[in-house]
Amino acid sequence: MSIGKKIAHKTQAAKGAAKKYFGRATGNTRLRTEGRADQFKGNAKQAGDKVKDAFKH
Repeated sequence: MSIGKKIAHKTQAAKGAAKKYFGRATGNTRLRTEGRADQFKGNAKQAGDKVKDAFKH
């Protein structure tokens, strides 16, 4: 997996976490839900990358 994709997936997870916490702090449930989804997507992509790397080597 390229380093650029790994960084993009970590960034997506971090951005999702920030959205989630900001939504929680402001009481905005839509923002909190979007943040959870973004964080989940980024973490899932990272897990997929790790599986691919494990089978490569």
